Amino acid sequence: MELMESLRVAIQEWIVPELDKIRLENAEIRTALQLTNKRLDDLHLQLVDQSRRIDETNKRIDETNKRIDETNKRIDRVHDDLLARIDETNKRIDETNKRIDETNKRIDETKQSIDTVRDDLVRQIGETNRRLDRLYEVIVRREEHTSLQATVQSLERRVQALELKFAA
Repeated sequence: MELMESLRVAIQEWIVPELDKIRLENAEIRTALQLTNKRLDDLHLQLVDQSRRIDETNKRIDETNKRIDETNKRIDRVHDDLLARIDETNKRIDETNKRIDETNKRIDETKQSIDTVRDDLVRQIGETNRRLDRLYEVIVRREEHTSLQATVQSLERRVQALELKFAA
């Protein structure tokens, strides 16, 4: 029994303090494990929240992409409409330019006609001026003739008066 007692005393002195240490460490590990589990639960909650927020963000991104697609379709329609309007405007501009070219051609033809008529009028006016000059010369000679006739008659009267004086 002594051996048993000695063995019991030795176990109590060596192993019990070690067991107490192991129990204390085990309690600390259990506390740390509980804290770690609590933190993991908190992290899990955060991850779930983040996942929910990511899902909401993805949903908003999808909605935004749909709106962008709709806007792009509207832009494409407006673009096509503008191209059609530009083409129509270009056709109208081409038609207007064609009419302007035709109008310029008619203006040039009219200008040539006016130049021809002007040249003909200048020639006719020159001819009329020459005829008026000739008429003026004739009129001046007539006036001179009338004036000479009056002078001749006056001289004839004087000569007759002198003849009468000399004959008397």
